[in-house]
Amino acid sequence: MIDRRAIRNFDFTLLITIILIVVYGLIILSSATHATMTRGGDADIYVKKQALSFVLGLIGIGIILKIDYTRFTKYAKFIYAMNVLLLVFVKFFGEEQKGAQSWISVGSFNLQPSEFAKIAMIITFAVYLAGKEGKLNKFRDLIPTFIFFGVPMMLIILQPDLGTGLVFVGIYFGMMFVAGAKPSHLLILVLIGSLLVGGILTAQLVFGFDKPLKDYQLDRLTIFVDPYKDPKDAGYHVIQSMVSLGSGGLWGKGLYQGTQTRLNFLPEQKNDFIFSVVGEELGFVGVIALLALFYMFVFRGIRIAMKSKDMLGTLLATGIVSMIVFHLLVNIGMAAGIMPITGIPLPFFSYGGSSMLANMLGVGILLDVFLRRQVLTF
Repeated sequence: MIDRRAIRNFDFTLLITIILIVVYGLIILSSATHATMTRGGDADIYVKKQALSFVLGLIGIGIILKIDYTRFTKYAKFIYAMNVLLLVFVKFFGEEQKGAQSWISVGSFNLQPSEFAKIAMIITFAVYLAGKEGKLNKFRDLIPTFIFFGVPMMLIILQPDLGTGLVFVGIYFGMMFVAGAKPSHLLILVLIGSLLVGGILTAQLVFGFDKPLKDYQLDRLTIFVDPYKDPKDAGYHVIQSMVSLGSGGLWGKGLYQGTQTRLNFLPEQKNDFIFSVVGEELGFVGVIALLALFYMFVFRGIRIAMKSKDMLGTLLATGIVSMIVFHLLVNIGMAAGIMPITGIPLPFFSYGGSSMLANMLGVGILLDVFLRRQVLTF
């Protein structure tokens, strides 16, 4: 049993913040799906499934809190190997949905291993970098980290799941910076990556190469620059999202009253563009309230990273915060039409059991690091 000191050291603010975000998300999800589902099925089926995933996530948090995060050091190699093997399995035997072979059926549930791969990589990369403290001074010292992080990332991109692959990039840079890599070296990597992406886009758009990106991926990466050049096809998602987001004004049209949402003009309203539902139905006030909750989450996460008793805990917290921040920036940017459409969900908000479970496990790791920032008796 955990003694009283453990209770005093528990970050109740973080947990309450997450509960508020999830409850907020369930309300918006209900509003986003109610009108379309009442025509043929349980109007609350998505809300029920999302709530179930949240409850399972709370159970997962409880399990993680019983484990000292320093024990990850012992099992890191096993976690990494199982992560890679599972991603290989998905590549050859997974089920395809929305153009990506990213799913495994487990009974009546569909699991997306790439979501859990992010948590696995944060754990294993944190262990790896903790052992490299003070040994990342030269550019060549970064080469092993490319290989370590690059193998699972490429397996995910090959599914193809470009969005999750980009999240890996955000996690990598966040953790490398905190681990002690020189900012100049990281900047060089950014420049190299930008040139590589630019070269790929040029090869496919100008010279007609048909790989590595598919046509729909190219459209998603480029159409946000001028969605009105193809308003009925490639640019439709972006245009409808911006219309929805901007039509709510200060107070919004009210829950279950958003015309873009109810009439199904807004595509992927329960997934990629659920943030636009918030803007349409609850307006600027609803958006600010949501951003304030996410700000509190990020603030508490950074605080946990700074107060950790060791580098391993700092890197674990940094990885989780980097993952969530990247999701927030890209998803909200997608909704506002200033970022490419990459299918990255809004954390704890977009519909998806695997995403919810993975994010809740990340919260469990944050709480565990904060709980054990001092020596406790268990």
